Amino acid sequence: MTQPAKDEQALSPLDSLLWAIIGLLLTISGAFIEVAIPLPQLSWPPAWSQVETYSLGVTLQVGAILLVGCMAGRNAAVLSQIAYLALGLSGLQVFGQGGGLGYLREPTFGYLIGFLPGAWLCGTFAFRERRRIETLIMSCLWGLLAIHVVGLIYLSVLSLFRVTAVNWWNAVLQYSIYPLPGQFIIVCTVAVLAYLLRVLLFY
Repeated sequence: MTQPAKDEQALSPLDSLLWAIIGLLLTISGAFIEVAIPLPQLSWPPAWSQVETYSLGVTLQVGAILLVGCMAGRNAAVLSQIAYLALGLSGLQVFGQGGGLGYLREPTFGYLIGFLPGAWLCGTFAFRERRRIETLIMSCLWGLLAIHVVGLIYLSVLSLFRVTAVNWWNAVLQYSIYPLPGQFIIVCTVAVLAYLLRVLLFY
């Protein structure tokens, strides 16, 4: 049996505001933290002192957005991303490669705009049904899909009007295709973490 969306009911306005602030801080810091997994060298006996880390080619930024959506719902998640975009466009160096209005010409800015519908979709679907890991995974996937769709549309518009000199297909590979495996790992991790936190917090 499913339950209706209840993100406004589960959290007080103050809690939603606190989660929005947490989401903003996580998004800013996540833009500069690359995701890597530790893998020990295959040898016998195991050489645990020789553990190497392998980059997944993505940052924690998308994970921060999805986590807030799963934990606090659409309102807090969207508010955190509105604040993030406002800070970045105002000139603060919070985006991955700087900030300011000039960032509108960057091929990655469409993905930043996609954070808004991504946060909204993730936060909506995360509270539409009862708390389950599968539900949280699907909500994260909807959010991730929205980010990439908006990013690709924006990238296509820039290329169509020759606003950027970046090759369209190379940009698609770099920003949408290559990051997907790492982002899928982030989606699963966020879903499990959000599930455990919501169990601990009784909602």
